[in-house]
Amino acid sequence: MSERRFRVLAIASHPVQYASPIFRLMARHHQLDFQVAYCTMRGAEAGHDPEFGRSVKWDVPLLDGYTWTHVPNRGSGSESFFGLRNPGLWKFIRKGPFDAVICFVSYLRWTFWISYFAARICGVPFIFGTDASSNEPRDGRKWKRMFKRLAWPLLFRLSSQVLTASSAGKQMMRSFGIPEERISMTLNTVDNDWWIEQFDRVDRTKVRAAWGIDPAERVILFCGKLQPWKRPLDVLRAFAAADISRSTLVFAGDGPLRSAIEAEASALGLGNRVRMLGFVNQSQVPGVYRASDVMVIASDYEAFGLVVNEAMLCGCVVVASDKVGACRDLIVPGLTGFVFGCGDVHGLADILRDVFTKPDSVHDITVRARTRMQTWSPQVSAAALVDAVAQAVSRSKPMARSAKAQTAKPSVSGS
Repeated sequence: MSERRFRVLAIASHPVQYASPIFRLMARHHQLDFQVAYCTMRGAEAGHDPEFGRSVKWDVPLLDGYTWTHVPNRGSGSESFFGLRNPGLWKFIRKGPFDAVICFVSYLRWTFWISYFAARICGVPFIFGTDASSNEPRDGRKWKRMFKRLAWPLLFRLSSQVLTASSAGKQMMRSFGIPEERISMTLNTVDNDWWIEQFDRVDRTKVRAAWGIDPAERVILFCGKLQPWKRPLDVLRAFAAADISRSTLVFAGDGPLRSAIEAEASALGLGNRVRMLGFVNQSQVPGVYRASDVMVIASDYEAFGLVVNEAMLCGCVVVASDKVGACRDLIVPGLTGFVFGCGDVHGLADILRDVFTKPDSVHDITVRARTRMQTWSPQVSAAALVDAVAQAVSRSKPMARSAKAQTAKPSVSGS
């Protein structure tokens, strides 16, 4: 890879706790002059999260350690094509000068296309991709599946270097006819070091006591938004079917299905064995994993599933549905976790029973899971992004720039 120094702009819809560690590593990389343009400040500032169904402000640093700017959103703020419209990016990219633009905003937002055409007019490589592992739509609608099948091969050919987050995603891009050298697997990661450090600080017994749970209790965890596609009711029903002695099911998260879960738990006679924690902010989540034995992710749509990373780092055995994107890369059934067929409640119940009858093998699984995570880290992800930039720039045609453009510096509003 060339040792040339690249000036790179990343465009993100809003500050996200999973992206910030990558941005910090990119900012420290010797080959990059790196900055981020945020389209909104949701997450760093209190704002409504439509999937949690409440206002959310993350309680961990999101904006430290890298240069960033906020480009005001003139759109509606809704989850629609016109929800994100940041016309200021047109001028920001045009004045650059940047060697590459990486866009983390969906193509289903107006801002994506503002950024794309601004970069193309300037002759600057425009890099984007997806964390999806298949072209299956979240809501299962057939017309969306057909649209993606036809449109995605054309869409991703627009990217100077296609970014994927998993092996399944990379295979999907190959199936679209994207050449191997145009695909970069940049991984879906969390800040491994932070999770391990926070995990080591947690008093497991103290957290359980706050929940009203005995130290010897067997605790099964669902951690995520209580949305239909996450299938939290499957977890509740499997817990009931497994009928594990001295066990408790904990839901960490909020969303529209909360009342349905509470009602069904009561109807099943499990009211005193189910804990609803509601929304749990980031700094408290390591304690939730530390106090649990098994984490179940039952989704019928999960592009990757970063809770898998978190649980594996925190010594919590992962049981995931086969629709979870992380399965192919992180879970070897019986070795680093368990996989069940999505929607198979009885299959999930069987796995839960087996887990608690083999305590020695469970310990071995948690050790192997953390070892697996050593090579699935932000450092590896950042290195892959830098390589993607270098490859994209190497294929781009040099663009004549005036001396003034070469020395121009876009203004920033934070760092």
